[in-house]
Amino acid sequence: MNETQRDILSAGFSLMLIVLAAFVMHRFFLPLVWAGILCVATWPLYVRLRARMGGRDVLAAAVLTLLMLAVFVVPLALGVTQAARQAPELAAFVVKANTDGLPVPAFMQNLPMVGDWIADWWQATLSQPHGLAHLLSEHEINGLHSASDMIKVVGAGFMHRLMDFGLAFLCLFFFYKDGAALSRQIHAIGSHCVSEERWAHFSAKVPTAIRATVNGLVLVGLAEGVLIGIGYALAGLHSAAVWGAVTGILAIIPFGAPIAFLSAAALLASQGAVAGAIAVAVWGSIVLFVADHFVRPGMIGNATRLPFLAVLFGILGGVETLGLVGLFIGPVVMVLFVTLWYEANLFDDGRPVATPR
Repeated sequence: MNETQRDILSAGFSLMLIVLAAFVMHRFFLPLVWAGILCVATWPLYVRLRARMGGRDVLAAAVLTLLMLAVFVVPLALGVTQAARQAPELAAFVVKANTDGLPVPAFMQNLPMVGDWIADWWQATLSQPHGLAHLLSEHEINGLHSASDMIKVVGAGFMHRLMDFGLAFLCLFFFYKDGAALSRQIHAIGSHCVSEERWAHFSAKVPTAIRATVNGLVLVGLAEGVLIGIGYALAGLHSAAVWGAVTGILAIIPFGAPIAFLSAAALLASQGAVAGAIAVAVWGSIVLFVADHFVRPGMIGNATRLPFLAVLFGILGGVETLGLVGLFIGPVVMVLFVTLWYEANLFDDGRPVATPR
């Protein structure tokens, strides 16, 4: 066997091991990705905490993991508690609405300009038996004959997500504890596969992109919640602060805020406050448009030096193809692509860029 054949067999053996490992671990990719995103985004905080604790990696990793867990668990626990109280009533309503149809609300036809159109659409879809199932394209809902059936299905999905949540934070602890060694190993592999200079040029972009995306999504989302929450209060919506908090959480996802502020507008309209409902819908739409099309891409683009369209397509394309985790992976992919574009000596603000040797 000559050297070329041996190299081919060695590469095939390595590829087979990678494929087998991916097959075994594919169920846990999502928790690993979430843990990696959180670790990269908060790594500077971990470094400072470890220095304050005298370089004790395990203690610093445990403290920061518990802190991050509390940041997510406390709001989640409050939301789950509130949802559990309303779950039987909500489940019964959904099952009945799907089985018998949902009548058109009386106020719907009184809405200016779009009232008749919405009422006709409602009559043709939601008012029909099993119209809700067809609208949501979830035909399994047709098999739910009682509230308890729906609660069982929702509960099973919740437990599945809860297991992923726990695994993500378990992985986060080990990423903190062994992050420095893991970074060195990844750098060694990357430098071996491509040149060390080129690998360093690309790998340096990833942490910046992740941190900028996390900051842009979270901070802008919370700001949207505050601004739209003020609109709730001025419109006289009951529990405006709670609605504002829900809006802020959903606003972390681009175009997720409409679920909250349009629901709030519908609630106001059902209570007879049509003017307030229209004002909330218009104000929420303005805040959403400015935040998701200008502020959020600007914050991410300034840190990553990405063009506006690259940021926008990275966020929206990432969500479209990968779901929620694509919010963070999409901009990273675009950063690496634009870096490759510049490296190919095409352009960089009109100035040629020398390709790294």
